[in-house]
This record gives sequence, C-alpha cells and structure tokens, in this order.
Amino acid sequence: MTSMLLPHSISFSSSSSSSPPSLPTSIYRSHLSILSFSSSLGRTSSALTASRLICRLRPRASLSVSCALRALIFDCDGVILESEHLHRQAYNDAFAHFNVRCPSDKVGPLNWSLEFYDELQNLIGGGKPKMRWYFKEHGWPASSVFEKPPENDDDRAKLIDTLQDWKTERYKDIIKSGTVKPRPGVLRLMDEAKAAGKLLAVCSAATKSSVILCLENLIGMERFQGLDCFLAGDDVKEKKPDPSIYVTASKNMGVSAMECIVVEDSVIGLQAATGAGMSCIISYTSSTANQDFKEAVATYPDLSNIRCSHYMSIQEHSLPYSYALSSILQIGRFGALALEGCHCKLVRTFSWKSTIRELEMCSVISSDFVLVLWILIFMRG
Repeated sequence: MTSMLLPHSISFSSSSSSSPPSLPTSIYRSHLSILSFSSSLGRTSSALTASRLICRLRPRASLSVSCALRALIFDCDGVILESEHLHRQAYNDAFAHFNVRCPSDKVGPLNWSLEFYDELQNLIGGGKPKMRWYFKEHGWPASSVFEKPPENDDDRAKLIDTLQDWKTERYKDIIKSGTVKPRPGVLRLMDEAKAAGKLLAVCSAATKSSVILCLENLIGMERFQGLDCFLAGDDVKEKKPDPSIYVTASKNMGVSAMECIVVEDSVIGLQAATGAGMSCIISYTSSTANQDFKEAVATYPDLSNIRCSHYMSIQEHSLPYSYALSSILQIGRFGALALEGCHCKLVRTFSWKSTIRELEMCSVISSDFVLVLWILIFMRG
C-alpha cells in the first residue's frame, strides 16, 4: 500500500487494483450531494473532464477537514467601528476646505451624498483610488490647490495627496472626539480569542496613522500592543480586493491560510480574504447589508452574539473554496497533479490567474498502478 499525502491529514491509499480508491464519506457534509461516478478505467484513460465530477452544494457549503483555528484577523473600518459615515464627513470637509469644484465650473464645493458614497466605497474602496476614479469619471476639479483643473500626472497626484492628507487629519480629529464607539461584540471576541491562545491581527486598507489612532482609542493600548500582527494600507503595494495584505499577515504570524478566519464587512474585503485562501465571516453594516456575500462561511449583522468557540467550530469544518482549487496535491512517487484552474462560479478571486480554463482531471499512470485522484469542483445548483 502506498499512501498519498494530502493537506491536513486527508489521505487515500493506492493498491494494484485498477479501480479508483473510494473517498471517505466523512469528507462531505450532510448536505453535499455527490453525483455517482463508477467506471472501470484502463491504462488508456488519460483525462476525465470536470463535468463528470460536478458536485452541487448549498450556498455556504464547504469541505469538512481537520483544520484548527490558529489566527483571527479583523478588518478595521466597518468591523471594529462603523466608520464609513465618518470618512464621508471627513472627505466632504476636505472638499469644502480646499473649495474643490467638480465639474470645475460648478458653484460650491463637491459634496458626496450618503447613498453615492456607499456605492463608491463598495465599488472602489481605498481613499486615493476613490478620488482618482471619481475625478477621472467626472472631470478633474478646480480648487484652492490648483486654480485650474490639473492636466498632468504630477499635479493630479499632488492634488490627491493634499486632499487625502487633510482628510486623514480631519478623520483623526473625529475619532479623538470620544464620540465613536467600537461595534458590538468586538472587544469581547478579541479577549476570548486571546484567552483561548489564538493569534490576533488587524489588517486594514486605510492609512496606517489613522488605523493606529482608531485602535488606540477604540480597543485600548493594551489590546493594540497585544496584537500578533498589524498591517495597514501603507504596508502592501496593492489594496483590497487584492489578497496581499492577508497573505502577508499569515506569513508574518507563521500560520497557513487555512488556519485563519477573517472578519470583514464588505464584498471587497471578502474577495481579499478568499483570494488569500482564507475563510471569511461577514459582520455587515447598513452600508454593505445588500452586498453579495455568498462566498462567506457565515454572515451576521454584528458580533454581539458570536463567541470565539463559534469561529473555532466553523474553521474546523470548513475548507476555503480557493484552497480546494489552488492546491497542488502531491501523489507520492507517482508525481503531482496540478490543478489547471477552473470555470467556477464560486471562486472569482484568483489574483494569480488571469485566464481560467476548464479543469480536467488526469489520471496518473505508472507501469504498476493506475491512480485516479478525485477532484471536486463546487458549483451552485
């Protein structure tokens, strides 16, 4: 018998029989409906298309594997505090301070409405990218920084930097006013995670100085200094939905993506987490409540009734979709079967794959054995 080593103690065995090894039923949750697959495979079999192996799951279904939670990662804005209305206020104050007129012949400063800001935030995210996109779409503005709309990249960058710097300081003043409180359940959940020996991290796309101020004022210095990892937008080249910030966090903490759960509030954050191969739980806000969170393993209006034990239970029974599709499974001395990518509705966040091809499962053939590894592609029914 030759053992084929798979991630997290899942293993199949090969023998001299030409029949494919049976999968243990424990790998599936009770709601997983598996299409029957039975055939006698000869040595001439070289490829089985993924369409023969399609499984259908309920929206939040996932593989059941043994994987203990080691790290709990929080986003900041929207998760630790409901902050989008505060950011909008700070932006509008900056536009008024610099008399930003967009279009340039408009009378009165630019003012983003609550409804428009929610749409803009959910579409773009990130401060500077948000303004750059808006000005590109609606015309570069006149302002007290530049009397006429800037026409070259250097002047446009200077305008964006000036507005963002002032906005950040204004946002800090709002946070320091003492009127802002953490969202329900956040502090208790952090304390429970630490007491259970779990690693704790905060990963935010916002400017580092503003995130530090938020954490110091909202979770307190002791909790902030006790974080095992803290990353802000300044620490990575790409902002969410790029998964870089979560990939970096797992490396810094010395844990695998499968051992992490991320708490996010928006689909942009969800895409970043799943793109890093992590399970993601959503604690939505009034601004993000209507977003598509089908790829989240759980969704809550806040964390007030959630305990750390719930997260541990979720993690021990879930395998992120992106992990199932991106792993390269080593098959002992018979070589390796690499997943070529797939056309799959559940996974839309592969930052490393610009072209996704239909997955084909290839049997690995030797002079003694015909090995067939069952690859499951999850699609919605």
